[in-house]
Amino acid sequence: MQQGVADSRTPEGYLHGSSIIAEIKASRIEFVISVPDITTSEGLLRPLAQAAAPRLIRICKEDEGVGICAGLAFAGRRSLLLIQQTGLLDSINAVRGNAVEYNLPICMMVGLLEKEPGVPPMQSKRYGVRIVEPILDAMGIAYHEIEGEADVSRIKPAIDTAYAQSRPVVLLIGRRPS
Repeated sequence: MQQGVADSRTPEGYLHGSSIIAEIKASRIEFVISVPDITTSEGLLRPLAQAAAPRLIRICKEDEGVGICAGLAFAGRRSLLLIQQTGLLDSINAVRGNAVEYNLPICMMVGLLEKEPGVPPMQSKRYGVRIVEPILDAMGIAYHEIEGEADVSRIKPAIDTAYAQSRPVVLLIGRRPS
C-alpha cells in the first residue's frame, strides 16, 4: 500500500480543494456520490456542488453510495464516493460485498475526521482514524494518503489503476482542503 505524509510546517503541508478537483476531472470521473463530510465539505463538496461536472449526487447513507458506484461501474461509468471514515466504517459490509468480492473499481475519497495534520493515521490519537488503514489492509484494498499538495498527484494514477485492474481504492484525505 502506498502512503505519504507531507510536513505540516511547509507549503506542501497545505491541501487545496481546487487541486484535488482538477485531479478528479483529469481522472475522467463523471459522478461524485456524497454524504456531507465535515472534513471535505468546504474545500471539496461545496465547489463540486457548484460545478457542472462531475455531476454531484447527494445520498443519505454511505452504503447506498457504494451500491450506486457499483451500478455505475457495471454501466462503464466512472464515479467517486466522497465520505468520511465514520461512514466508511459504517458501510464496510457493502464495500466488502460490492467492491472486494465483485472486484469493482469503487473509488472512495475518505476524509479522516479529526486527524491531526502531519501525523500518520496509524499514530493518530483518534481511535476511528487509527483503525482505518489496518481494516483496509485486512480487506486487501489499496489506499493512498493525501495529506498535502505533494500527495495530490497520486489521485489520478490511483483512480486509473482501480479502473484498469477493476479493484477498489481509497484516497485518505488527512486534512481539510482549503
